Amino acid sequence: MIRTRTTALAVLPALALTLSACGGGGDPAADYPTKRIDYVLPFDPGGESDITARLQQEPLEEALGQSVSISYQPGAGGALGWSELTRSRPDGYTVMGCNIPHIILQPMLRDDAGYETEQIKPVYFFQSTPNALLVSADSEMETVDDFVAAAKEDPGGLSVGGSGDFSANHIGTLQFADAAGIEVSYTPFDGTGAAVPALLGGHVDALMSYTPQIDQLGDQVKALAVASEERMDGLDVPTFTEQGIDMADGAYRGVCVQEDTPQEIVDSLAETFASVNEDPDLVEDFREQAFVLENYGPQESVELIESRTAEYEELLGSLGMLDE
Repeated sequence: MIRTRTTALAVLPALALTLSACGGGGDPAADYPTKRIDYVLPFDPGGESDITARLQQEPLEEALGQSVSISYQPGAGGALGWSELTRSRPDGYTVMGCNIPHIILQPMLRDDAGYETEQIKPVYFFQSTPNALLVSADSEMETVDDFVAAAKEDPGGLSVGGSGDFSANHIGTLQFADAAGIEVSYTPFDGTGAAVPALLGGHVDALMSYTPQIDQLGDQVKALAVASEERMDGLDVPTFTEQGIDMADGAYRGVCVQEDTPQEIVDSLAETFASVNEDPDLVEDFREQAFVLENYGPQESVELIESRTAEYEELLGSLGMLDE
């Protein structure tokens, strides 16, 4: 399903950059890093990727011995940033937050996402969050059954916001609608940080968001269901499955680099993110904010992407969303 894109012309500049990064043939990882790391997020501030990066920033700087600058490049549900990543220098000094399923679904479902999944080299996936269906605190809906009943009374009339097109929130909304036999409209935003004000301002009827928003938004919202296999510790919210909807999915978050980045640098970065994932303060912050700690190194990340790609191809095929 993923299209071949390699051309001779495309290889030459990347090779030149790789040689430059290697200092003309030396060990590229020997002195890495020697300057600031730019940690770029392809979403607006305030979402789960931003929260995670801010928690990682100080332990990363301690482990790397260099400053870490966090910046944002939102647009097209992350596709703008990932497209720019493919044109960045393959030297390990630009790392970008990357999300599954976004980096799988966008190239799979868009005619031109601006990048292909294999152009993004995974370094480490460090956390995940199940989807969560939220409504505003003053909504009359209390359960998934209430939502389904309202949707059946007004087919296509209920709007569900989420983070981006072809994201975990988007596919979760499609899964929910298919399983419940309802029709709703999905409204994409440039990240969770942009989606939340739309719910609180009454511009959408619900959000398909992520579990950390349940605690962060507190009594401003009601969480109707979480898309996890079992109830999550610390969250008094039923699962979709408990309420008759067979659905468990969400987003994995990690960091990626340009595809021609030397493996030694990728491995060095992966070891650093692995060590940060063992920081007791970060582990506790993840638990309190309903992030699920994950540890996928470079090869395990590739295998995760491959396995999830196969699952999404099957799901999207069943929903009639793939070309024959």
